Amino acid sequence: MRAERVFAYGAAAGLLGDHLLGDPRRGHPVAAFGRAAGAVERLLWRDHRGWGALHTAVCAGGAAALGLAASRAVRRSPAASVALTAAATWAVVGGTSLAREAGAVGRALEAGDIEAARARLPHLCGRDPQALDADGIARAVVESVAENTSDAVVGALVWGAVAGVPGLVGFRAVNTLDAMVGHKSPRYRRYGWASARLDDLAGWPGARLTAALATAAGGDPRGAVRAWRADAAQHPSPNAGPVEASFAGALGVRLGGTLSYGGRVEHRPVLNGAAGRPVRAGSGDIERAVRLSRRVGWLALGACAGARLLVRGVVKKGRTS
Repeated sequence: MRAERVFAYGAAAGLLGDHLLGDPRRGHPVAAFGRAAGAVERLLWRDHRGWGALHTAVCAGGAAALGLAASRAVRRSPAASVALTAAATWAVVGGTSLAREAGAVGRALEAGDIEAARARLPHLCGRDPQALDADGIARAVVESVAENTSDAVVGALVWGAVAGVPGLVGFRAVNTLDAMVGHKSPRYRRYGWASARLDDLAGWPGARLTAALATAAGGDPRGAVRAWRADAAQHPSPNAGPVEASFAGALGVRLGGTLSYGGRVEHRPVLNGAAGRPVRAGSGDIERAVRLSRRVGWLALGACAGARLLVRGVVKKGRTS
């Protein structure tokens, strides 16, 4: 069985497994990677970009190397190759957990239990929940759903299409390292620089595909394109900007603005501010964002699998011509 079919069948099975089962409650491979990366950090940490780059290379390179070794070990068996791709896809995507956590916060807001919503918000993002009212929590959830659709689903599928199992696990390793050390705290401003920059590079294609698919699958394609073109570049993140702007336009809401991380207040540009309305708790905005995220994930699978099959066909035609 050719590699493009292995990816298509395996990724479809893995994404279906995530949809039906979600993440394992114990022994998640990403959690195991996080513990290993933490141990490497304890050995290597210095307030220096070079040591941080070494940390990134060891952890992300090691994860991709393990994926490559596993792929080579089963390459003679099509069934085992598909099973490995399915297992890797299920392990690295997190669409169902994202939807469940967003839904839990949404239900708490609908019930008027803002304290329960604040308690669940840290499962989705690093915002300071005590600084947010009900509408602010709802906006944070919608923004997190948008950004994590790219980080936790589409980006992994893109790199899986490019490089198979090593691409799947390597991308998730890079994304996890960025979450661990890629922020601008005094400890990680220099040490986490390489992880943050590598995450920007690895996330670039997935973010653009996510934005394009949200535009196509949302309720207002013209609004999504308008918000993407007008506002995405103003966002401090080169990848979150297109994703959040396109989601805002597709959903007809306004995202961005003032937010707080660990007591540090940031004033970010408003996305879709001219045409969107504020996100409101209990208005169904969270549920609509989750449904859009689901559609984008399945469309991304089709796009990635189709692109790999198309590339194979072009290469084969070029060799025979």
